[in-house]
Formats: sequence, structure tokens, C-alpha cells
Amino acid sequence: MWDPDVYLAFADQRGRPFYDLLSRVGAQQPRRVVDLGCGPGNLTLQLARRWPDAVVEGVDSSPEMVAAARERGVDAAVADLRTWTPQPDTDVALSNAALHWVPQRDVLMVRWADQLAAGAWIAIQMPGNFDTPSHSAVRAVARREPYAKTLRDTPFRVGNVVDTPAHYAELLLGAGCTVDAWETTYLHQLTGEHPVLDWISGTALLSGSTLKICALVELLVTPAPSMMKVLSMLIV
Repeated sequence: MWDPDVYLAFADQRGRPFYDLLSRVGAQQPRRVVDLGCGPGNLTLQLARRWPDAVVEGVDSSPEMVAAARERGVDAAVADLRTWTPQPDTDVALSNAALHWVPQRDVLMVRWADQLAAGAWIAIQMPGNFDTPSHSAVRAVARREPYAKTLRDTPFRVGNVVDTPAHYAELLLGAGCTVDAWETTYLHQLTGEHPVLDWISGTALLSGSTLKICALVELLVTPAPSMMKVLSMLIV
């Protein structure tokens, strides 16, 4: 279960890739803007500020996140990204830190590019820090009993969760798109008794899980600075 409050504990750090991605979107007067994987809606509101005349919507698979987004005034709906289809007037589709949860992301990107009207923008950001010590520790714990059976379906059991920028650029260029893809590494100096554990508790670890307790032992040896590497793409 997603906890919006835990996720927002590092809202500033988690939001930096979103703002960097949004600054590269060149749409001037989009009719409809959709935030795919809107989470608690704090960043979806920035889309409404950027394009005040557009219809701005949020989509997320977590009822808890959608409820938090609606409390902020976002027009959000519970839906699966795998079945989302853009409406004819959708000019910007943005997905920030969501598609790495979807194994079929390659198929979705190509399908969205085909379904959106000519000149529409797709902006995607996915984390690429799955080989860092924090995520390596989580995977090591997830492979142990009694957690292995319970966590056998987690998408982060292997290190290569997302592909390279070159892979996605080649994929979408082949679909007839114009692509701008890049990779950025952000370094965060975290504080607190168990800062790295607190950081990943909002995403890689489920709140209150037994895995979280066991992973704490592993993460005690992880240094306080946290590295967040992200892959970003603009598709036109």
C-alpha cells in the first residue's frame, strides 16, 4: 500500500527530475495534459500552473495516491497505465517516476506514440538507481526466506529494471518519433538516524512491511549520501 505522506517526506528531492523534464516540454497551448502516475498530485498541480487553460488530469493505480491528489484539487482517477488510452485532444502525456513499475513499458511507449495526434508530446522520467547499495540491499533481503516467496513478483528483484537511454531512443525513433533522451545523476545529502532507509521507504519498500525491518540491518552500512539516477525522455 502506498503512503502519500511517506512519499512526500522527500518531496523536494523527488521533484527535481520532474521540473527538469517539464522545462524541456515545448507545448505552448495544449488542450489536454495527462499526468500518468500522478501520485499524491503535488506535481500535477504544477502542470495546471504551467498550462492554466488546459484540461489537466491525473491517473494512478493507487487509490491512496488518487485520494491524496483529489484532496489537492486534482482531477484524478484510479486506472492502470497498461490500459490507458489518450483522448483525441491530449497534447501532453507526462509520466514521472512511474513506468519503471510497468514491465510492458516498451509496448506502451510505442502504442501511445501511435495513438497521440501528430505534434503531441510524451515526457517520461524513470529512476535508474537500481544498482545502488540501497536497492542492492533490498534485493538481497528479498531473495532470502521467509521473504522470497512473498516478494517473488516484485519488479525490483533484478538490477536491470530499466534499459539504457539509447535503447528507448532507438525504440521510439523506429516508431517515427523525434526523441530527446538523457540521463542525470542527483546526489542528495540525507540526514537522520537511518536516512537511506527513510528515503526508499516511500518507494522501494512498503510501509510497515517485514522486509523494511529486515532491510534496516542491511542499510546500516549504507553511507548517508544517496544517489538518484534518472532516465528522461521527450517524445514528439
